[in-house]
Amino acid sequence: MHQAADGPLARVRLPGGRITAAQLLVLAGHTEVVELTSRANVQVRALRSPTDFARRLADAGLLPSPSHERVRNIIASPLGGRGTVGVLDTDPLVEALDAALCGNARLAGLPGRFLFALDDGSGDVTALGADVTLVPAAGLGADVKPVPEAALDADVTPVSGVGLLLAGEDIGLRFPVEEAVALMIAAAEAFLDVRGPDGAWRIAELPDGPARVAARLRENLSAAGLGVSGDRWAPSVAGPDRGIRRAGAVGLRDGRVALEAVVPLGRLTAVQARVLAQVAESVRLTPWRTVVLLDLDPQHATDLALRLQQAGLVTDPDSSWTGVTACTGRPGCAKALADVQADAAAWVRAGRGGAGGGELPVHWAGCERLCGLPRGSVIQMVATPDGYQERQQ
Repeated sequence: MHQAADGPLARVRLPGGRITAAQLLVLAGHTEVVELTSRANVQVRALRSPTDFARRLADAGLLPSPSHERVRNIIASPLGGRGTVGVLDTDPLVEALDAALCGNARLAGLPGRFLFALDDGSGDVTALGADVTLVPAAGLGADVKPVPEAALDADVTPVSGVGLLLAGEDIGLRFPVEEAVALMIAAAEAFLDVRGPDGAWRIAELPDGPARVAARLRENLSAAGLGVSGDRWAPSVAGPDRGIRRAGAVGLRDGRVALEAVVPLGRLTAVQARVLAQVAESVRLTPWRTVVLLDLDPQHATDLALRLQQAGLVTDPDSSWTGVTACTGRPGCAKALADVQADAAAWVRAGRGGAGGGELPVHWAGCERLCGLPRGSVIQMVATPDGYQERQQ
């Protein structure tokens, strides 16, 4: 909970961006607009009764651990290994990581900005620079075995498993997928070891952060009798996907499709949330402020695209709404210098730009804090006392 300019605000964590239809209806029952965040979480503003809201969240399974709520920051590839390039089923790993995180009393002390990511091999969430990212290595298969000593210097790359990135840097640690959750938890504990009681919020904020956390992780593994044999896995990390996230149907390996829809400026109305709850048992929210419906028959996806479009969501990949984001702005934020939501919407509707016809996303910000700014190259429209200033990151 936070106190915003327009009243009590709740940020609700959704590990992996997963939310059921019933949970969507709970959110829709408390607000006219659900805000999607750049971590695939949601915000609900101007709450009339924060206590009642928290109770209803708990009843809906959205608050499994109040002590760990701030640190349940887990993003994952929205397709979860179903796509044509994804190879890792991240869904059970997200669930297991969330449970392990909530079950570790010490990790309640992680900073609220510390972020975990699980990439299915498509490279989409690798590009988001999480503190601890799990990625598949080359040749991932059901039968992952350690590299024999005799093969360590061979010319043939051995079959490999999964690996960790710390603040986006490959630390060379490879291991079977069965050990993934335990090692992600161990990496978070290693960060707490080196940050100190009042230290950095993120690994990247530590001087030589990835190297220091990796060194402490290796020490901790060795002390636990686990050694560092993971260093004998062959590295191969998928290249990050830095393109603009677009709407529409995406083919899956099994012949079915996923339907992705842009939520204009990340503001999902209560009416739109109810429509989503009517057409799907569960929905994936993404760090790009889109919603994804999975495992659809192609014809059903076509019908759903029309229904979502009628509800105000964007399923046209060429729409000017794709790639356009904005912070809360006035009146919800006291620091904002402009009503950026209204200004950005008017800009898109006037056909003055948008990523639908460009190559870079566009982010509107109400002040120099640039809240919600996407990673990578972005055109920034920043409110100043003298109007908006256009910049490029």
